[in-house]
Amino acid sequence: MGKYQLDNKSKTAVAKYHEQNKAVKFNKKQHLEKIRTEYLKKKQKQTDK
Repeated sequence: MGKYQLDNKSKTAVAKYHEQNKAVKFNKKQHLEKIRTEYLKKKQKQTDK
């Protein structure tokens, strides 16, 4: 067996940790896209005036 053995409680904690970190990266992309679209809308309103 391996040097480090995890029980079920630790395995779920590790899985939860990795799920949270994956979500952060994905949300960062979505957040940047949202900021970009808001900026473009604002810019469009300024040029329309």
